[in-house]
Formats: sequence, structure tokens, C-alpha cells
Amino acid sequence: MRRFLNVLYKSAGALAAVCLVLIALMVIVQVFGRIYDGLLGLLGYPPYGFLVPSLAEIAGFLLVGASFLALASTLRLGDHIRVTILLQQVPKRLAHVLEAWCLLVALGIIGYFAWQSGLQASDSYVYHEVSFGIIPVPLWIPQAVMTFGLAVFAVSILDDLCRVLFGGKASYQTANRADAIEGVE
Repeated sequence: MRRFLNVLYKSAGALAAVCLVLIALMVIVQVFGRIYDGLLGLLGYPPYGFLVPSLAEIAGFLLVGASFLALASTLRLGDHIRVTILLQQVPKRLAHVLEAWCLLVALGIIGYFAWQSGLQASDSYVYHEVSFGIIPVPLWIPQAVMTFGLAVFAVSILDDLCRVLFGGKASYQTANRADAIEGVE
């Protein structure tokens, strides 16, 4: 089970990276298209009018996908911002209880968010909702990606909650912080 969960978290993180690469590629293509049009204008030819249709909209959908798909893997790596001032000031046993309580509350919030996101994606699918751009993208697709990212995040929180409840440490507490930004730990 541990291997499956680790693969799930890493796969979601990899998909987030793919979304970012796709955004970069689309922007690069659009920029080179504009440069080409500019060169044509300088040479006295009419511009070709190169355009990546619905670039801003599709890039927005990919950014949502990247953001939500990366949640679980960044939690596992200890890259989420956490305020631990209280946990550092209380006895270890109480800090452990507070950690479990925080994870339980987070699981409730993220679980609810994932459920509502899934309902929204389902409604968009049933009612055939599409985006308003040049390319009408079915809205259930980015909403389903968001729901999947939230569901994987909820699973990762549940995973950490179980570890903490059974006396262990959460993944973000044991993560290798060798890649930390200078001055931040």
C-alpha cells in the first residue's frame, strides 16, 4: 500500500510539472508567432496573424491543474508553509496531539472541498458547460483535474493523520530538507 501511495503522490506531482511545461510551450509558440509576424511586417509582407487560440484560457486551466495536482507531493516533501510557533512551545506530547488535530481539521476541509469540486464537475458534465473562449473547452475537464488533485491531497493528509495517530511523524516532518531555500528550514 505504501508503494502505491508514493507512486500516486509522485504521479500527481509529475502531472503538475507536465501542466507547467505545456503552459511554457504554448507561450513560446505564441511569442515566436508574434516575432514571425513582426519580421514579415519589417520585410513588407502582410502579417500571417499567428495565434494560439484561447491561450490565456487554456493556460489558466493548466495552471489550476498544476496547482491542485502538486498539493499532495509538496505536502509530502515538506514544502507547504506551516506555522509551528505554538508546536515549538508546548510539550512534545501536546504538540503530537495538536498535530493530529490539525491534520483532522485539514482532512475535513479538503475532503469537503474535494466533494464539492466533484459535484461541480459532475454538473458541468451533465449540463454540457463549456468555456467562452475561441475553443469551447468542456468545463468538466479542468474541474475533474482539480477534483483529482484535491482527492489525492486528502488521501495524503489521511496518510499523515494515520501515521501521527499511530505514534509516528507526518511525512512533512521527516522530509529531507536538503533542497531548502537558503535561510529557510
